[in-house]
Amino acid sequence: MEYDEYGFEVSWNEADESAESHEAPLEPHVPMREQFPEANVEYMGGISDGFVYRSIFAGSKLSITYDMIRSFLQEEGYGDIPLPETLEILRMFKKPRHPQLQFFEEKGYWHNPVKILFPNQPVQRNALLLLIYNEKAENHLLRFHDLA
Repeated sequence: MEYDEYGFEVSWNEADESAESHEAPLEPHVPMREQFPEANVEYMGGISDGFVYRSIFAGSKLSITYDMIRSFLQEEGYGDIPLPETLEILRMFKKPRHPQLQFFEEKGYWHNPVKILFPNQPVQRNALLLLIYNEKAENHLLRFHDLA
């Protein structure tokens, strides 16, 4: 490839571009739902203990954070899990109206095997905590409901 005095390509070859842009990735992406991360493995910014994957998502706005989580779940094979359609609906899971109606200690949305939680610290204003439970692990439902 030749460059002019300004650093632009002088001669452009279609074969060079197609070879560079169509290189195969080193390893194909296997969704987390098919191959759950092993214990003490960092995966896509989160950490797994083999039973639960934990990651904190934070954006400039809470709506952006929620969109990031929805996209992540779709890419990792959890697209069939029903999630709140909008952030406004998700916010309804933040606080129960009456304490006796509180089913879970943690504030957030739960649907096996996914939990989307609001952090307890007010400093993490636009953050959401994502927990994904390994469905193939023994007693995973007990872990999901914090009974194991």
